[in-house]
Amino acid sequence: MIDVVVLFFLLGVFARLVGSDLRLPEALYETLSIYLLLAIGLKGGLELSRQPLGDLLPQVAACMALGFAIPFLLFPALRALRLPAVDAAAVGAHYGSVSVVTFAVASAALARAGLDAESHAALWVAVMEAPGIVAGILLARWAQRRSTAAAEATPAPTAAVVSGGGWGALAHDVLFGKSVLLLAGGLAIGAVAGDAGVAPIAAVFVTPFKGVLALFLLELGLVAGARLAEVRRFGLAVLAVGLGAPPLLALLGAGVGIALGLSTGGVAIVATLAASASYIAAPTAMRVAVPQANAALSITAALGITFPFNVVIGIPLYIRLAQAWT
Repeated sequence: MIDVVVLFFLLGVFARLVGSDLRLPEALYETLSIYLLLAIGLKGGLELSRQPLGDLLPQVAACMALGFAIPFLLFPALRALRLPAVDAAAVGAHYGSVSVVTFAVASAALARAGLDAESHAALWVAVMEAPGIVAGILLARWAQRRSTAAAEATPAPTAAVVSGGGWGALAHDVLFGKSVLLLAGGLAIGAVAGDAGVAPIAAVFVTPFKGVLALFLLELGLVAGARLAEVRRFGLAVLAVGLGAPPLLALLGAGVGIALGLSTGGVAIVATLAASASYIAAPTAMRVAVPQANAALSITAALGITFPFNVVIGIPLYIRLAQAWT
């Protein structure tokens, strides 16, 4: 049976497709996103407080390398689909980064299936947000320089990228943006406070988590339903990316999880993270760093196609893959 939180997402998609006037207030959506990021970070931080951080360094390094590599792996395929170089770089950045909500849905699905993942899995999410974005920006700048040199044009295109923010400004936007800051902050608070310190707020950040996730997925269903109409605008290329990339990247993520010696649930989580695409941190960073890229293309692929695919079909497949491989 489909997990109840997925049913909330499908309700949102259905409401948008039938033209319902159902809406969540913008302030509530913002509040829910802040809550989820903090709650996930706190949970991971609690587990960090129970074990030495040094033992987790190989996992941290592998997850960061995985996120950094994904845009470079996708870039040739995206160019083969006739996407402009800067658009291919931007789309790659979205898939190199991760979706926190997809992670939350995968965690709920594992719990429902009676499978335990490593208790510090939220740490993997936190360290995988930024590397893919940095890789995408590197690809975009390389493509811009090649284009400028080939056309013997003025350095305006490269200057436009820089004008969106130099590396210092970019690092600030990526590392101190809302999603990374809240995740990392939650991890730090949980690790420092420990079980005794977090106990007084557990009734707010632990017990209601799945109910809040259901409400957030209802809103995302409304957003994704609205994005479905844009698929025609971009044609088969966006479908090929949105549906084809997640299963292939999940195989890569599962391989990394097995190489690290993770549990079945842990392999499923890393596979899910590799298959997910960011629609919060990456769009913000790419708008700042690469304003020439088509933001609608990336967000349509990530939120309009890949997110629904992962929530409804992908995550059960990745769990079965982890069970088969382990």
